[in-house]
Amino acid sequence: MARVKRGVTSHAKHKKTLDAAKGFYGRRKNTIRAAKAAVDKSMQYAYRDRKNKKRTIRALWIQRLNAAVREMGLTYSRFIDGLTKAGITVDRKVLSELAIHEPAAFKAIVEKAKSALPATA
Repeated sequence: MARVKRGVTSHAKHKKTLDAAKGFYGRRKNTIRAAKAAVDKSMQYAYRDRKNKKRTIRALWIQRLNAAVREMGLTYSRFIDGLTKAGITVDRKVLSELAIHEPAAFKAIVEKAKSALPATA
């Protein structure tokens, strides 16, 4: 039986790792051992941060909404409570976009939410 030479496969694997390490600093970009460790770690960070990005973006929408409704005399939590009681099911992303690009429409939604809340003494 003929022997199998593995150079082609190894070189291809190494090239793939080194291509992924492009732009890294020092030996991490051109030494296969250091590059493999760095690329593996970078993939872990990328996976984790794809999840964290969703949290961060949602927090941004909430901050924008809070700022927008405070100008109209409400807090964010009272606004969301009013929306729930009014039966309005619009998500925070859309509400945030409305607050920025369509202030008149957003104001109408805030008024509906306000009217659904009980009057505070």
